[in-house]
Amino acid sequence: MPELPEVETIRRTLAQLVAGETIESVTVLLPKMVKKPLHTEAFADALAGETIRSLGRRGKFLIFYTDHYALVSHLRMEGRYWVYDQNEPVEKHTHMIFHFQSGKELRYKDVRKFGTMHLFLKGEELSSLPLSKLGPEPLSDTFTEKYLYGQLKKTERNIKTCLLDQTVISGLGNIYVDESLFRAHIYPERKAKSLTKKDVHLLHSEIIQTLQEAVEKGGSTVRSYVNSQGQMGMFQLELYVYGRKGEPCRKCGTPIEKMVTAGRGTHYCPNCQKKRR
Repeated sequence: MPELPEVETIRRTLAQLVAGETIESVTVLLPKMVKKPLHTEAFADALAGETIRSLGRRGKFLIFYTDHYALVSHLRMEGRYWVYDQNEPVEKHTHMIFHFQSGKELRYKDVRKFGTMHLFLKGEELSSLPLSKLGPEPLSDTFTEKYLYGQLKKTERNIKTCLLDQTVISGLGNIYVDESLFRAHIYPERKAKSLTKKDVHLLHSEIIQTLQEAVEKGGSTVRSYVNSQGQMGMFQLELYVYGRKGEPCRKCGTPIEKMVTAGRGTHYCPNCQKKRR
């Protein structure tokens, strides 16, 4: 699933490719993907004639800002946007086509069919679900050490489960939680409330640093993820633990282990991330 760095890379790419394009019409090939409004005809009619002015992001959500609307898109597991000329054949798993007056098309493809789209009047998107329930952006000023410490101290959950909770921090997923915990030398199943202020200081710093480095490198290419121009992110070459089960730790040489935490595959170094009560 694309996480914050991947969605930010897609946002930057699409801003170059489609900002300024005017939507002539919209073809909805998979109606269940449109969550708001409930009728796909209303969705398509509202966007006809609108010009895409800018691209935004909130956590893992991509936001298309037009003259009057905010289209909130979640890519889920394998959703992708591609820009085509209108005469190019429509490929399998294409579920949404935005036809531009220029003759280009923005097509949304999703093998798993899990992606969602919500259309709001501009200005209403942040105060409505699904965006209203999200926690602070980890690369924003609102994500402070004090905030993180307070959130961790009031939960009985383990630290990995807490960091995956999008109402606590928006944008973090399995890859960058595992990487941040490794860098902060914290065992993934340690009780969140047991972390000291010193632990939280380091964790807060490593979350920010990990995400900043990933954004600079265009995100990670895991499985079939590429950005909206078909280019692969390169941060996967920098990963310390995620996807490296059995390989030597880049810090100490101990084989990386994998377990299941909060229903997610969790990678860690048993030496660098020692268990603590």
